[in-house]
Amino acid sequence: MSSSSPSGSGSDLTERRGIPAAKFIQDVETYLSQSGLDPNSALAFHQERLQQYKVVEMKLLAQQRDLQAKIPDIEKCLEVVATLESRKGTGEALLADFEVSEGIYSRACIEDTDSVCLWLGANVMLEYSCEEASALLKNNLENAKASLEVLVADLQFLRDQVTVTQVTIARVYNWDVHQRRVKQVTPTAIAAADS
Repeated sequence: MSSSSPSGSGSDLTERRGIPAAKFIQDVETYLSQSGLDPNSALAFHQERLQQYKVVEMKLLAQQRDLQAKIPDIEKCLEVVATLESRKGTGEALLADFEVSEGIYSRACIEDTDSVCLWLGANVMLEYSCEEASALLKNNLENAKASLEVLVADLQFLRDQVTVTQVTIARVYNWDVHQRRVKQVTPTAIAAADS
């Protein structure tokens, strides 16, 4: 959001994590005179801001989808590690189907094991003890859930700003239409009074 405030006083704008807050315009005439803008310039500014909000919303929604997909994967990994830990020392082998590639599964027989390998991303896999893997996965799950909560709050804030901006655009547009009608009626009324 690189666009600056049309009134030149960005200090009255608050923000949430880099998303500028939209200011509700109570009196359009006062707003236009204080900002030094004509109605078309004010409309252009707010429409640009609205587009910026839409771009940010798309990015946040993509992040939200990624996190919503990541959380069940982490939970599934935690279940597998917990199952391996619970069977440790029983001498009982675990039959498991695992995904080799998307849609391709293989069956494995897992004997007693003290360690698991976890994908860390960027083509990196590390071997951890079951306890370390469980702790790491629990931490990752907490972080993902916390990030999702922040994203949901950001999206709600952003939707509020979109609504305020849309209302502002409508108010400025309606005020401009009203002013044009008044200007059209005034010369007609003066001409009728002169006759």
